Amino acid sequence: MEFDADTAVRSAAQDAAGLVAAMPRLVLEARKIAASVYHGLHGRRRAGTGENFWQYRRFMDGEPSNRVDWRRSARDDHLYVREREWEAAHTVWIWPDLSPSMVFASPLVWETKRDRALVVAFALAELLVKGGERVGIPGVMRPSASRAIVEKMAEAIVHAPHLQGRDIPSLPPKFSPSPLAEVIVLGDLWSPTPEVIASIAGLSASGAHGHVVQVCDPAEETFPFSGRVEFREPESGTTLTIGRAETVREDYVERVTRHRAAIRYEAERRTWTFIVHRTDRPASELLLALHARMSGDVPLAEVRAARPQETTEGLLNESVEREGAA
Repeated sequence: MEFDADTAVRSAAQDAAGLVAAMPRLVLEARKIAASVYHGLHGRRRAGTGENFWQYRRFMDGEPSNRVDWRRSARDDHLYVREREWEAAHTVWIWPDLSPSMVFASPLVWETKRDRALVVAFALAELLVKGGERVGIPGVMRPSASRAIVEKMAEAIVHAPHLQGRDIPSLPPKFSPSPLAEVIVLGDLWSPTPEVIASIAGLSASGAHGHVVQVCDPAEETFPFSGRVEFREPESGTTLTIGRAETVREDYVERVTRHRAAIRYEAERRTWTFIVHRTDRPASELLLALHARMSGDVPLAEVRAARPQETTEGLLNESVEREGAA
């Protein structure tokens, strides 16, 4: 089947109009979710110049001796520094994937992946700004601590020229965040595994911390299809027809598992976190999980001692070998 350019243009225009029309609803929903989880959340605990005690850590060579907490150090054979809570604002970059593949919702849910990513991005920005942070969108909006951060983000997205049409990028743009910054990636991450891994590597190269969230529809995870089914790739328009879809379910689930394993390994070995969120789950669930990880309430899972096939390269090579054999 040949790709119809006219159809693609019309479809892109409809998607753009749909996004603009949905913005007021998404902004309202984000504010409601942020308000529902705001009470009871404590401030983000980061080391810095605040007045409240945060934690003790080992003294490092080259630090001024006046930073040593001698009372705590007297109880051990090591020197310790008394770190205080981080209170100075820094930047959190939030990138929601708005590519065509995100405009999908199976009959199992009522909300598209795009809408869920935007709601969580807006709600998280609302919480962060209330906590004294600055929030920006890579390639779209400069960092801001505006009280109207949600409306500011929505307006920037709607008017960003490169977020219109069918060529919207599926991964964050290349940029170098500050080592003190944090990066939040919200997307379906169905790009080829090497591209996703390269994106994480580039974003973390400066030393910035980050959190990668795969937002997926439950149908994309369980593959509940049977009989003759035509699948259409939303970004290229190409189609694939399978006579008995149920016969490929096991292979499909296995490939998804391997794809995620490679992404998780790459994220965790760079001290980033990786979360899978399904759109049949509440948005507040993901918002709380992200806030907990950013606050340090959930320690990063220890990366298992890697056997050769568990390294990123091993996972990718094994995947390629299986595809070749197929």
